[in-house]
Amino acid sequence: MSGTEDERLRRWRLVLGGGAADGTGCALAGTDAAMDGTLAALYGEKSGQGRGGRDRSAGLGASAPSVARWLGDIRTYFPSSVVQVMQRDAIDRLGLSTLLLEPEMLEAVEADVHLVGTLLSLNKAMPEATKETARAVVRRVVDDLEKRLATRTRATLTGALDRSARISRPRHRDIDWDRTIRANLKNYLPEYRTIVPERLIGYGRAAQSVKKDVVLCIDQSGSMAASVVYASVFGAVLASMRSIATRLVVFDTAVVDLTDQLDDPVDVLFGTQLGGGTDINRALAYCQSQITRPADTVVVLISDLYEGGIRDEMLKRVAAMKASGVQFVALLALSDEGAPAYDREHAAALAALGAPAFACTPDLFPEVMAAAIEKRPLPIPDMATHQ
Repeated sequence: MSGTEDERLRRWRLVLGGGAADGTGCALAGTDAAMDGTLAALYGEKSGQGRGGRDRSAGLGASAPSVARWLGDIRTYFPSSVVQVMQRDAIDRLGLSTLLLEPEMLEAVEADVHLVGTLLSLNKAMPEATKETARAVVRRVVDDLEKRLATRTRATLTGALDRSARISRPRHRDIDWDRTIRANLKNYLPEYRTIVPERLIGYGRAAQSVKKDVVLCIDQSGSMAASVVYASVFGAVLASMRSIATRLVVFDTAVVDLTDQLDDPVDVLFGTQLGGGTDINRALAYCQSQITRPADTVVVLISDLYEGGIRDEMLKRVAAMKASGVQFVALLALSDEGAPAYDREHAAALAALGAPAFACTPDLFPEVMAAAIEKRPLPIPDMATHQ
């Protein structure tokens, strides 16, 4: 048998699982056998009987030590992206959430946004001995996200803030001559070798003062876990910019203002309570009460729009905010997972008010915010699910 044929049968055997050869005539040994064992522990039939009556299910057992060993094994045999998928499957298929309350499990696990969401949902049930380890896990994920997102976000929004602060009739000392010249090149008079500056461009005198108010209003129902993580990180980044006054509000059926914790997104995350119902109207009523400069305010609602409150009142509040000059942004999700299940009727109603709801990736979010700050059309992705 050729080497190519052997490799093909080996791969089929790993895909099929089963007994020693499972009809392929290819038995597994060494690393392949160990890799197959880790897959069997998670994906094998719970009855313990595989194809052809062979024992396929190794199981993970119900103890943290056995799960921790399995977590170490999958990191040995699979890349990080696959490890994270297998961890999520283990939590969902085998009911391992309670084991995440044990420190040795948390020390062994591969940290990602989804794990953070699981830990936050278990926060209230965590024993004190585990909370310090859980915070360290969340801290690793948050620090990685900040490193990836902060620089581009600050650069993008700083440019948008500068552009939105330009004034068309500046005093002489406030004129930005470089931009003024570029804007008036069409008015060049060759016979006089000069430009007629019909349009002067400059900056307001209070260039270092707060230019925009941003309110992040985040649905903390269980389906929005990844969005809560990303929004908390972006909230901290925005709060670090002196020219933006940032407020962060989370809600279910109650409303909690976490603005005073924005200097540390980990504190924000542990201040949330994932799960529960949803009252968008109540949350927007609170946000509306905090607006003092509507023409310079951006409100970002991050929600799947399943409203347990008063639907008509919610829509009236959005309409009133927009009429007062507020830039209103509705995101069905802020994550890399696309749009979750969402209320299409409410999405259509928001779109009719000029606030289309769409799913936004973390990489797109700075551009969305820049467009809102400059009062431009939002860069809605072509594949976005919006009405």
